[in-house]
Amino acid sequence: MHYPVLLRESLEYLNLQKDGVYADITAGLGGHTGAIASRLEEMGGAGWVLACDRDAESLELAKANTQEFAGRIHFRQALFSQMEEALAAEGLSQLDGLLADLGVSRYQLTGSERGFSLMADGPLDMRMSRGEGQTAADLVNYESEGNLANLIYRLAEERRSRQIARAIVRARPITTTGQLAKLIEGVASRTGKIHPATQTFMALRMAVNRELEELDALLDLIPRIVKRGGRAVVITFMSIEDRKVKQAFRDLATAGRVKLVNRHVVRPGADEVRENPPSRSAKLRAVELL
Repeated sequence: MHYPVLLRESLEYLNLQKDGVYADITAGLGGHTGAIASRLEEMGGAGWVLACDRDAESLELAKANTQEFAGRIHFRQALFSQMEEALAAEGLSQLDGLLADLGVSRYQLTGSERGFSLMADGPLDMRMSRGEGQTAADLVNYESEGNLANLIYRLAEERRSRQIARAIVRARPITTTGQLAKLIEGVASRTGKIHPATQTFMALRMAVNRELEELDALLDLIPRIVKRGGRAVVITFMSIEDRKVKQAFRDLATAGRVKLVNRHVVRPGADEVRENPPSRSAKLRAVELL
């Protein structure tokens, strides 16, 4: 089951107009994309959605999941840093609104072959776009102990990063997610329900996919690719990402380039968290371009 996070709030803050062109730049399995297209269909205008994702496999699933609105959705594989090129390929320079949900889909996290999962043994890959760039195995097996410790601490705020990095270096080579998870479980005690390797896996995934660098690129692009009066809505799940979005939006507001649509972060309600527990970490922030 796929649950698009903060769906009602996303549509509200996008402030959809019937003839507008919108981008869901983290299309995932198509939940938000389909909902935007459905609302535009109800409004009866010429509005449509550009659905982008860096993961070609997710885009194919999104197409299948949104077939009923195929006439209102265009699909393109693109990183955040490639959004200007993606718009140009559609004959566009700006959008009436943009949505980015920075969460990783359950489809990616649970499939053993993608190498994201703690619970299912698979190749230590973690690339969102398979076939491009270094894998998590490359990082784990070739980075220095100091670099690994710093990476795990900086990206995931894992306090046990030094002992985890030391154990990784001593156990090399490590080729599967199961090997890595078991190794970390042996040197870092479990606290509560969270697996002790969770933070390390998250840090490796973020490093492999250059997630913070891509987020920086997006935040820099927003004033150029969203029209005056248009809105940008960003949903984060990790504090390191939310801090970046919060600060960038505040800086843009101070410079008179945007208006903060919500001065206080928007979180899922109790009903949504009950229905979809992973949504509990979600935070939504929105700006309107001036």
